[in-house]
Amino acid sequence: MLTREQIEQFHEDGYLAVDRLLDYEMDIEPVVQEYQGLLDGLAEQWVAEGRLESAYSDLPFEERLVEVYRAGCDYYQAFDIALPNGNIRADTPIHLGPAVFNLLRSPRLLSAVESLIGGEIYSNPIQHVRIKPPFRLVEKGDVDNALMSATRWHQDNGVALPEADETKMLTCWVAVSEATPENGCLQVLPRSHREGIALHCTVTNQLGIPESMIEQQQAKPVPLNPGGVLFFHPMCKHGSLDNNSDAFRWSFDLRYNPIGEATGRPHFPGFIAQSRANPETELDDHRAWAKLWLDARARLADVEEIKHNRWDKDDPLCA
Repeated sequence: MLTREQIEQFHEDGYLAVDRLLDYEMDIEPVVQEYQGLLDGLAEQWVAEGRLESAYSDLPFEERLVEVYRAGCDYYQAFDIALPNGNIRADTPIHLGPAVFNLLRSPRLLSAVESLIGGEIYSNPIQHVRIKPPFRLVEKGDVDNALMSATRWHQDNGVALPEADETKMLTCWVAVSEATPENGCLQVLPRSHREGIALHCTVTNQLGIPESMIEQQQAKPVPLNPGGVLFFHPMCKHGSLDNNSDAFRWSFDLRYNPIGEATGRPHFPGFIAQSRANPETELDDHRAWAKLWLDARARLADVEEIKHNRWDKDDPLCA
C-alpha cells in the first residue's frame, strides 16, 4: 500500500511516481519473454507472406524490431493490448497474452491502486503498450503516431467520453525499460488536475491540447527505472518526449476505476480486477479476458465510426 505521504502528494500534485514498485522478475520479465515469443511468431508469418526477407532470429529483440519496422511491418498494433479507435476489421491484430493479463492483475500494482481509488477495482479498457523506436528511425508517416513517437499533451478525461467525467479513473504508466528524458519519458504539469478540462484538437493522427495552451516552462519530466509506475489523475496534463536515444523505450498505459463507474469507452471491454466485497466476481482467466476483446472486435468490425471522445475535429478553435 502507498504511504499517507504518497497519497497526499498524489492529491496535491495530480501525479505520483513510485520507482521500482513492481518486481522485475515476477511482473516485468514474463511480459518481456511473452513479447519475444510474439515477435518470433510474427516474424515467421511476415517471412511466409513475403513481407520480411528474414526472421532475424539471431538478433536481439530490439534489433529485430528495427529490421521489422524498416521492412514496413507495423508491429505496433500487433503488440498493442487494445483495439484501435477506428477502422477495426475482423482480423485487426491485438495481443492478449497471459503475462500481460497477469500484469494487469499484479498484486503489487493493485495494492497501490487500492490506496488511491479503493478496493473495488475495475480494469479500464483504455490501455496500450508503447515500444517506441529511436526517433531517427521513425518513418514520416509515423511521426504523429502516439504508439511510435512522442505523445501530445493531453488529459485522460479529454480522450474519453464525457460519461467518465465523474469517474475516479487512475492511470498507471508502467516502465518496462528505463525511462529518461533522453529516451522519451513522460512529462507532467504539476497541479494541472485542478484546472478543468482543456480544449483538445486533432492534429494529423493525434488528439491533444494545443501547444499554445501549455505552460512548457512548468513541465516536469518523470524518469523511472524498470518496474517503476507513474500514477496520475485523469485531469492531469501530460505527454511524452521524443525518443532521442539509440534504444527503444518500452512502457504500458494501464487504467483502473471503481467498479460500476463509467469507463469512457463503453464499446471496449473491461473486467473486475479486484473486489474486496465480492472476490468471486474477479476475473482470473486470461482466456476469458481475451474472449471479451475478440468478441468486441467481431462486433465492431467494419463499423464506420466509433465515437470515443467529445471533440469535434473541425472545431474552429482548433484552426
